[in-house]
Amino acid sequence: MRSRTLLAAAVLGAALTGCGADSRADGSEEGGTLTVFAAASLTEAFTEIASDLEADEPGTTVVLSFGASSALAQQVLSGAPADVFAAASSATMATVVAGGDAEQPQVFARNTLQIAVPAGAPDVVLADFADPERTLALCAPEVPCGAAATEVFAAAGITPRPDTLEQDVKAALSKVRLGEVDAALVYRTDVLAAGDEVRGIEVPEAAAAVNDYPVARLKQSRNPDGAALFVERLLSEQGQRVLADAGFDRP
Repeated sequence: MRSRTLLAAAVLGAALTGCGADSRADGSEEGGTLTVFAAASLTEAFTEIASDLEADEPGTTVVLSFGASSALAQQVLSGAPADVFAAASSATMATVVAGGDAEQPQVFARNTLQIAVPAGAPDVVLADFADPERTLALCAPEVPCGAAATEVFAAAGITPRPDTLEQDVKAALSKVRLGEVDAALVYRTDVLAAGDEVRGIEVPEAAAAVNDYPVARLKQSRNPDGAALFVERLLSEQGQRVLADAGFDRP
């Protein structure tokens, strides 16, 4: 009888050992690490949202990877390990959905372009982006902030003459912060994030190119519950407050 008791205890112990953070038959994780690919313009807001989520969900670690939405989309399509993708445009998300890698994207925020100039610099208007005497930065046309800028200039009938085309909005803004350009066309949220280092100038024509920001769980996610939790937090009142404080509009 004693030997049977010991054997039962051993079997139970083995079963319990198999019920840890990675106990599911499909290899997915319960709690654990959650990897989020997100557009560079989401850096400040997502850092705060991730920190809040980790505090509210002990055992959950959120790893954030920021960059140009188009580059992140290609990484997802190439099989990069991630659980959630948040893009700065619906068109970029559509490429991931078409590739069969994303599930049911939902728009969680909107963003608008502004002209950023160094603090203390004189005003710049949209027409000045056609002036060859000025030093100007834009996002590359293949990334969402660049695609939006292309729409804005088209609506205004202006042919811009940028001196540099940057691969994400943070890089374009950095040129302004460092005083390397007279102005850049970037998101309003990035102007706010830069604080006193830059000044934002409203662009009436930007209303023609408001960017929707969609988020989706990825089908290759090893932590689908964590991915669902992150998306839920973005759409919650708490998440929307953080986004609003960062300058995003509600969807």
